[in-house]
Amino acid sequence: MSLKFIQPIGSNERIHSIDIMRGFSLLGIFLVNMIFFHSPYIHYNPYEWWDEPLDSSVYMLIDVFVQSSFYPLFAMLFGFGLALQQQRFLDRGEAFSFFAVRRLFVLLVFGLVHALVIWSGDILTNYAVFGLVLLVTLRWSGATLLSLGLSLWFIPQFLLSGLIFIASIASDSVSTIWTNITAVQDSIQAFSSGSVADIFNQRFSDWWLVNGPSNLVFLFLSIFPMMLIGAGIAKLGWVQYHTDHKKKWEVIFIGALVVGLLLKSLPYIISLEYTYVMIQDSLGGPLVAIMYASLIVLLTRVKRAEKILRPIGQAGKMAFSLYIFQSIIGTLIFYSYGLGLYGQMSLATGSLLAVGIYFIQVIIAGIYLNRFQYGPLEKLWRWLSYGKKTGREVSE
Repeated sequence: MSLKFIQPIGSNERIHSIDIMRGFSLLGIFLVNMIFFHSPYIHYNPYEWWDEPLDSSVYMLIDVFVQSSFYPLFAMLFGFGLALQQQRFLDRGEAFSFFAVRRLFVLLVFGLVHALVIWSGDILTNYAVFGLVLLVTLRWSGATLLSLGLSLWFIPQFLLSGLIFIASIASDSVSTIWTNITAVQDSIQAFSSGSVADIFNQRFSDWWLVNGPSNLVFLFLSIFPMMLIGAGIAKLGWVQYHTDHKKKWEVIFIGALVVGLLLKSLPYIISLEYTYVMIQDSLGGPLVAIMYASLIVLLTRVKRAEKILRPIGQAGKMAFSLYIFQSIIGTLIFYSYGLGLYGQMSLATGSLLAVGIYFIQVIIAGIYLNRFQYGPLEKLWRWLSYGKKTGREVSE
C-alpha cells in the first residue's frame, strides 16, 4: 500500500499515561546521562570516585531510584508504541511492515547522527535495530509476547548473576569495578580541551566500547525483552483499558516496589561486589521501571493527580526532540567547543542542573505544543516516515 494513504492517528486516541511515562523517563534518563556529560562515567568506579559525602549520597539515590531503570522503561514504551501502531494499521486494513521498516530506518539514521556527531550515549540506534527484530514477533499474541519478554529478561540475567556469584566464591576473590585511569585521563583531555577531531575520536571510542560486538548480546538481552514486554502489554490492553485491570496494576506496583527496591539496594545492604551491582542493574532496574509505570497508570485514574502530571505528559509528546536537545545542551556545557566544564562539576551540582534543565523543558514543551502539533524532530521524523507533511489535526 502506498504511504500516501497512511495517516498518523487522531490526537483523541493518545493514551495520556503513556505520554506521562515518556515525559517522566526523560528526567530519569537525563539524571544518569548528566553524569556521562560531565565525567568519564564508563571508565571509573562510581562507588569510589566521588569524595564528598553529598556527592556519595546523591549517587546512592540515583543508583537505587534511577540508574538502569529508565532505559528499560523507555524500551517498554517503544515496544508498546510499535505494537499499538501496528494494531491501528491492521484495524484500518493497511499494511504495516513496509512503513515500520522505513520509520525504523529513519530512526537509525537519527541515532547514528546523534551518536557520532553529538554524544556517544545514544539509545536510538539500539531501539531502531532491535525494533526491526521486534517487527518479526508482532504477529504473536499479547500473552506470548509478554511471556517471552519476561523469560528473555529474567532467565539469562538470573543465570549469569548466579554464575558470577559462584565463580567469585570458588576463586575466593571479590570481583570489583575497576577504574581505568588512562581512559579517564584521555576522556578528560579530549572533552575538556581537545579539538573537534579529538572529541570525535573519543566519542567514537566510547560509543564502540558500549555498542561494539563484544557487548552486543548484553545490549540485546537488556533492551529487546523490555520491548517485548511493552508490546505484549499493548496487545493485552492493560493500559488502554486500565480501569478493567486496576487490581492487576495494584499487585504489579506493590510487587515491583518491594522486590525492585530491595534488589536495587543490594550493593548498599550487602556489598559493593560486582555480583550485587549486576543483580541491582539487570534484575532490580527493570522491576523499578515496572514500578514507575504501574504507579503512573494508577495515578492517571485520579483526576487531581492526572491534572498535576499533565505538563509532564506534554513533555512526553515531544520526548524525541527533548532527548536530543538534552544531549546538545549537555555537550555545549561540558565539551571544549562550549564552556569546557568537563571533569570540573560535582555530582550534586550536575544533578541539580539536570533537574533544572528538565523542568525548563517541561515548561517550553507546554508552550510549544499550544502552538504546534508536534515537536520539531517529531515532525521531521513523521515527514520522513509518511513521505509527506502532516497537518495539525492529526497526531501520533
